[in-house]
Amino acid sequence: MEAANVSPNINESSEMDFSEAICDLTSARNAVHGEVEAAGAGILVRRLSEAPRREIEELIGKLETFLEKLETDGVRIQADIEEYAQLNQRAMQLTTIVADSVGKLPNPRLG
Repeated sequence: MEAANVSPNINESSEMDFSEAICDLTSARNAVHGEVEAAGAGILVRRLSEAPRREIEELIGKLETFLEKLETDGVRIQADIEEYAQLNQRAMQLTTIVADSVGKLPNPRLG
């Protein structure tokens, strides 16, 4: 009878060990599967983001080119404005000289 009593305990212990081992393997498999899925998702995200990233980089390059052109045009326009202001000042001086000269001419009607 002792042999009969020992057997069920061994079977129960073996079943529990076997169940634990299955749980451990399942957990390990899920962990590995999760890592593989995460790695695959990372690769997929990188692949999907390549084209938009290139497009954004091209747009940034174009914007930098436009910024340089705006700065160059701004400098040129500022120089043109300064030149116009000098020409305008000279024209005003000449107008004053002519007006003063005309004012000094004898009036033919009075004379």
